[in-house]
Amino acid sequence: MVGGAVPRQYIPAVEAGVREAAARGPLGFPVVDFAVALTGGQFHAVDSSDMAFKTVARQAMADALPACEPVLLEPILTVTIAVPSAFTPKVQRLVSGRRGQLLGFDARPGWPGWDEVKACMPQADMQDLIVELRSLTFGVGSYSAEFDRLQEVVGKAADRAVEIRRDMLAAQ
Repeated sequence: MVGGAVPRQYIPAVEAGVREAAARGPLGFPVVDFAVALTGGQFHAVDSSDMAFKTVARQAMADALPACEPVLLEPILTVTIAVPSAFTPKVQRLVSGRRGQLLGFDARPGWPGWDEVKACMPQADMQDLIVELRSLTFGVGSYSAEFDRLQEVVGKAADRAVEIRRDMLAAQ
């Protein structure tokens, strides 16, 4: 804001209020990928303070965020699973059963009789993947994973995540 009614010394307080509100958004999770513009405001020589501007900014965010139709995002990982070729169909079913998207499979270079299955999987469904993978492959399967992107969560998974988060925050 340039040349407005809010003195410069209160602008950091406004930013702090916005950051506090963004740390716990309307769905109970931190808010990412947003922009805020301070376009106006009023200043009173007696009643204005850092705390007042911070509180107003936090309340403005609380009012505005639900109207922005926020969506819940989850991390998606690119996973490469190495297994003997005989277990490839079982691994493909395992990936599909965990909301994974199969990208394909090829022979593992330098490992005759082995395949590498590539997939994108939600991080939330990776918790005990190694246990199930080792169980399916008699202890020889392995995988590697790396962050790929954030993707919108929809349906029952989104409802369940929001409900769990609300319960966690209420218990604090």
